[in-house]
Amino acid sequence: MKFNRKVLPNGLRILTIPMPSFESATVMVMVGAGSRYETKLNNGISHFLEHMAFKGTTKRPSAMDITSLIDGMGGQFNASTGKEVTAYYIKAKADKVETCLDVLSDMLTNSKLDSLEIEKEKGVIIEELNLDEDTPARKIGDIYERLLYGDTPLGWDIGGEKDIIRKITREDFISYMKSLYSAHNMTVVVAGGIKTERTEELVQKYLGGMEKFDTLKFNKFSLAQDKSQLLLKTKKTEQAHIAIGFRTVNNTHPDKYPLDVLAAILGGGMSSRLFHEVREKRGLGYYVSTSSDTYQDAGSMVSMAGIDPKRIKEAISIIIQEHLKVSNVSKVSKGELTKAKEYLKGNLVLTLENSRSVAYYYASQELLEDKINNPQDVINKIDAVTLERVENVAKKYFVGKGLNLAVIGNFESGQEFENLLHL
Repeated sequence: MKFNRKVLPNGLRILTIPMPSFESATVMVMVGAGSRYETKLNNGISHFLEHMAFKGTTKRPSAMDITSLIDGMGGQFNASTGKEVTAYYIKAKADKVETCLDVLSDMLTNSKLDSLEIEKEKGVIIEELNLDEDTPARKIGDIYERLLYGDTPLGWDIGGEKDIIRKITREDFISYMKSLYSAHNMTVVVAGGIKTERTEELVQKYLGGMEKFDTLKFNKFSLAQDKSQLLLKTKKTEQAHIAIGFRTVNNTHPDKYPLDVLAAILGGGMSSRLFHEVREKRGLGYYVSTSSDTYQDAGSMVSMAGIDPKRIKEAISIIIQEHLKVSNVSKVSKGELTKAKEYLKGNLVLTLENSRSVAYYYASQELLEDKINNPQDVINKIDAVTLERVENVAKKYFVGKGLNLAVIGNFESGQEFENLLHL
């Protein structure tokens, strides 16, 4: 898979990924804007703005005008907000790329941000926050990152706080967009059954006139953790949810790929060490998985699980032990290494069978990393990981003072878990 890159005079970056066998295409606009750029006065506005983009423009005054147009061509549309980026996309037949660009550019440059619609959407946002609160398997990740990154924008929930959401005004949205939605802070990615030259002409037509200005910068996260940490969210649940992790590295560090392989060995599938030990061997819980997560200036290896509350201490101990075994006792075998690599490569290939996933893959690298790696480049980097590198990163990052434990469950105090963290 190959990509073409072009930068317009206003700094807007265009990436095209022709996929000749596809009759569809995804048009995605990704902005270097997310919740880590927020303050305590507007926490949640990045996600809120994503909702408002579909609520009407000067050209298409209502949400129904936008949705009817996209539905009328059999298209799909959505948006997503993270801590570092926000993405808007439309997927449709390849011959509808111009319409997709017309709609997306209209949403980004001519959004009405109607005050009445803002007030109505506050209710929707708050119900989405309620859904997260009532879904501990989704919420545990937020609790873990709050523990890891503290009371900083990187540690705050992407959705924001209800009291703050209720106070956000039209002027807040305008101010926020003027601080981040500059042409040079965006990339437009079009993937699918397209022609590069024609697509670049269309992007120039619809987004070439966007304004370029100096954008807001985030404060880099920096913390030297000197002891293990615990954060408990007391909630009446039938199942306890835990996240156990260690601080690692940012998204461009040389240890990134050895950590990805290590995460696959620990909890990357139904034959992984944790799945076998926690679920198959002991029946402690239903789900368990491990991931290596990175930002531009921080990272973490984290294992999450849904556990029988009566056996939570046993589960925590087993998960911690399995992390430590990799570096101290049960070293990684050649068979495990090969299987983990194939697991990662296979998942990458399967993910990129969808043009939307392809667009997100390239857009996020363009905005967040030093260079863009084609899928084959990533596969080569995974293949280059050795047993020694995997064991070295385990020894380097799985240390007692760097251990973090987040828990959601019906527990009055976290004191009963404290002794488990003294490695």
